[in-house]
Amino acid sequence: MPSTLPSTHAPASRREPQFIRVAETRREPLHFFLDGQEVAALQGDTLLTAVLMQQRRVRESEFSGAPRAGFCLIGACQDCWMRTEDGKRVRACSTLVTEGMRVLTRLAAVEAGAADETGDAR
Repeated sequence: MPSTLPSTHAPASRREPQFIRVAETRREPLHFFLDGQEVAALQGDTLLTAVLMQQRRVRESEFSGAPRAGFCLIGACQDCWMRTEDGKRVRACSTLVTEGMRVLTRLAAVEAGAADETGDAR
């Protein structure tokens, strides 16, 4: 559910990063696809780190559509589940990003892909 707390800040752009890298900048770069767009990460980054280096959310809640960015960041809370383009669920906090990996932040995009593969509308 979206927050009802008052805010003095304007809503952040979806592509504004949540994280900024300040260390370990010399690891080998790699590329992966986030919602169909090619983006960069570094070898050894978790999917959570790689995604939050690009934008402010890991996914949208399947219940409310509210943005989610993980909660505990250590694998205990179950809030960082994402889907690959083929529909496989992965935990962003404990899955290493790999070259060419293709992940989605919106459940609707996963469902649309499944409908395309089967020819059925969901």
